[in-house]
Amino acid sequence: MEVHGAFQELQVMSSYPRKKAWEIFVLIYSPFWIVWALCILVPFQLYEHCNEWGYLLIGLATAVPCLVLPALLEPHADRRKPLNNRYWIKANLWIAIFSFVGNYLWTHYFYRLLGASYTFPSWRLNDVPIPLYLMTHAYFCFYHAVANVAIRTVRSAAQRIHPWAPALAEGITVFALGYIMALGETVTIAHFPYYTFQDRSKMLTVGSLFYAIYFFVSFPIFFRMDEEKKTTAPRSGLLHCAGQSLAATMVVTLLLDFWRIGLGPIYTGGSSTKSLPWL
Repeated sequence: MEVHGAFQELQVMSSYPRKKAWEIFVLIYSPFWIVWALCILVPFQLYEHCNEWGYLLIGLATAVPCLVLPALLEPHADRRKPLNNRYWIKANLWIAIFSFVGNYLWTHYFYRLLGASYTFPSWRLNDVPIPLYLMTHAYFCFYHAVANVAIRTVRSAAQRIHPWAPALAEGITVFALGYIMALGETVTIAHFPYYTFQDRSKMLTVGSLFYAIYFFVSFPIFFRMDEEKKTTAPRSGLLHCAGQSLAATMVVTLLLDFWRIGLGPIYTGGSSTKSLPWL
């Protein structure tokens, strides 16, 4: 998609067809489950009728389509291609790794530093409700698809201004979009009574910045997967994709722990002991 005007060749969608198809799919699919969750499930308090199985089914209902629908909608010719050439597989692998580590480890920073707690009935993995692992995958697919489009658009708009303009525009976009995503999620979940904070006002402001650290790291790294069109190098493979995601998780882990050591909890009475939150 190109728009000619003040900025020549403003690129919104990826020039790589398989990446473009995944972004379009996520941007079309995500509003359905988001509206269902925020406009039906929470306002009508349907969660009050859920036990462990009910919450697990909610998580599966949001995450499974991210994996199944791209496979069903994939052109028949692409189904015979190697897995390395299927962008939707790589995108889901990248986000699955990132969101799993985010729940398994980083949720404990939410417990320790942000005063968060989950009290709904659920089976847990490392003291984190299993439905969160599933719903986070769907959330992060949406966030990263939006970020891809936003970063690509501002970079193409700024490229004729100055050689450094695309990088600056990307940095501003990543910071703004990351914070908006984190704040928006915190605000929209505020009416769910089984996810609470010690100090909600600080969570909305400072806590959202803490959460946005995830996206400050992940957005630019994820964007670059199979993005460069002027190259003869092969598209990134599954192992490279997994390595990039794991590298991103390591950077986020370090930044969160620097916050723990340097700034500590955001609520009065909190304690950041010498031990890591997830140990």
